[in-house]
Amino acid sequence: MKGVLLSRRGGGTFVRFQHEPWSEQNIVQPLKTLLADDPDYSFDILEARHAIEASTAWHAAMRATDADKEKIRLCFEATQSEDPDIASQADVRFHLAIAEASHNVVLLQTMRGFFDLLHSSVKQSRQRMYQVPPVFARLTEQHQAVMEAIVAGDAEAARQAMMGHLGFVHATIKRFDEDQARQARITRLPGDHNENSRENS
Repeated sequence: MKGVLLSRRGGGTFVRFQHEPWSEQNIVQPLKTLLADDPDYSFDILEARHAIEASTAWHAAMRATDADKEKIRLCFEATQSEDPDIASQADVRFHLAIAEASHNVVLLQTMRGFFDLLHSSVKQSRQRMYQVPPVFARLTEQHQAVMEAIVAGDAEAARQAMMGHLGFVHATIKRFDEDQARQARITRLPGDHNENSRENS
């Protein structure tokens, strides 16, 4: 197996480990390909966010400056927009502002990669969340709890609030996707097709 096995005189044969340089091409691009082939991979990314964002919230509570806290507050206020598109974009900025406040460049870059991957696959579901009043109210409460814990410097409360928030987001997006798939199946029922054909004739 050329390029995979390495032979050394008197030492036997070894597996060659190729150390690829870290780059968006090597890390993010393969995930983009998976998402393009099967959008359900977005739930793998959402699961990974639980671990990453719990950590960013914890570190943000420990390290956020006054300027960081003000930016988080402004992003939170922007999520209250009546325009679902603006509100959903502000939601992303809110989470990235928390990552910035963690003052950990690895966490921040990882978060940016996640949102880049999720931009197209979850955008519509995120907008729908802001169009459903009960869901919108829950999101507001959860974002406020995260923000207040960070401002208070309560790292554990920030971590717990973020985990609860992401669990809700995950479950809500999954429910929206299931509802959409169910509606799509209903529209493909033979009876409905025939009825539509008669109405159009």
